[in-house]
Order: sequence, then C-alpha cells, then structure tokens
Amino acid sequence: MSTLFISDLHLDESRPEITRAFFSFLKTTASDASDLYILGDFFESWVGDDDESPFINSVKQALKDFTDRGASLYFMHGNRDFLIGDTFCRDVSAELLPDPSVISLAGEQTLLMHGDSLCTDDQDYMQFRKMARDPLWQQDALSKSLAERRAIAKHMRMVSGESNSNKATDIMDVNASAVNAEMAKHGCTRLIHGHTHRPNRHSITTTKEITERIVLGDWDHQLWYLKVDNNEISLNSATIVS
Repeated sequence: MSTLFISDLHLDESRPEITRAFFSFLKTTASDASDLYILGDFFESWVGDDDESPFINSVKQALKDFTDRGASLYFMHGNRDFLIGDTFCRDVSAELLPDPSVISLAGEQTLLMHGDSLCTDDQDYMQFRKMARDPLWQQDALSKSLAERRAIAKHMRMVSGESNSNKATDIMDVNASAVNAEMAKHGCTRLIHGHTHRPNRHSITTTKEITERIVLGDWDHQLWYLKVDNNEISLNSATIVS
C-alpha cells in the first residue's frame, strides 16, 4: 500500500472543480493508500472548527469516508488554515502534526514541513507568521463571532493577494541556508514541503552528503501528489477538469 503527500489545495466554495478533483482523488488514486499526509493550506482559509457550512461538512464527510476504511490521515497547518484544531481532526479521525515533523519514509529520516517558515527572505511575511502562530493571538481571533471571522479572513486574503503581487518572486521561495539548517537540525536526508507552489525534486549537495528536497505543487489547473510505494518515490500531476 502507498503513502501519499499533498498540500496547497486551497479548497474554497468559489472553486468547486478543485473540491470535485479532491473527492475523486480520494476514491481513485488514494483508494489503496495506507497513509495520506496533507501538509498545509488544505483550505483557502479556516476560521474555526465551529464552521459547519455545507461546504465544510461535505469535505469533512469525504475525509471521514477515507479514514473509515482504515487509512491514516495526517494534517499539518499551513499559512491559510493555521486555526484548524483538535475538533476538526477528531471529526475526520486525523492526527494533527507539528510543523516540522520527522518520519521514517522509504528507509530515510524525512522532514515534513509546510514550507512557509523556510521563506526567511520575506521579512513582512515572517512577522505576520510569528503573530498568527501566537496562541494568544489565535485565542483572541477565535473569540470573535463566526461572521466576524469570515469577514476578517476575506479581508486578509485580499490584502495578501495585493501584497504578493508586489513582491519579488525570489523572496517568496525558500532560503537555501534555512533549508540546510532545518535538515541538519533534525538529522534528515530528505525534506518534503509545500507552500511555494513550485513543484520539483531538488538534490542538495553538502560537504557531508547528498540530500533531497521535494516540493509539492498547488492544486489549480493541475493536481499534484507525491506517492511512495515499495520505496519508490514519484511526484505526479494530472489535469483538473473544470
């Protein structure tokens, strides 16, 4: 049975074709998977586990159907859905992983991250990330009404889009020194992350060894997933039908 990794689906009611593609993915590609890792930004935004809109409930049901057949599901926070909590994970029988996490995969210690913490050249974003990951800030955000949180999330998405359109593209990618430092810190020879929307497999040569950085792709016009089966690793994509 295979192990699958995905990230950056940015599920949202405004893009039903991506939600349909994910449901199909669960029933086809993931039908024989033993483990599915979702490494952040699964949702375009997440305003709290108390959001029980028909859209959210349909996604939760699809995930529950997946885990009900015995598969393991793992979530990691992204920069869009960092407020996903224990209630959501309990409802879909998922385990919420810290960022970063280390697992054994295909015979190697593998570091899992969303990837945003590696984009250290983007100082404005790093300041926002520090604020948004603060438990007190999150507690205050979740104390607001659901309507208020939805309005704030909508505004933040708009501001983020405008800000990113004015940034140099290189500062929105990972910093090589940050990557090397994290891999050395955790003693890993492989890193899997998302966030940057730049799917690829990179070999990293250091003075001690050759390591690998695998970048998951975002789901927009194509879906992306990493598949590990019998120690064979492949980064795959398919067209999303509108």
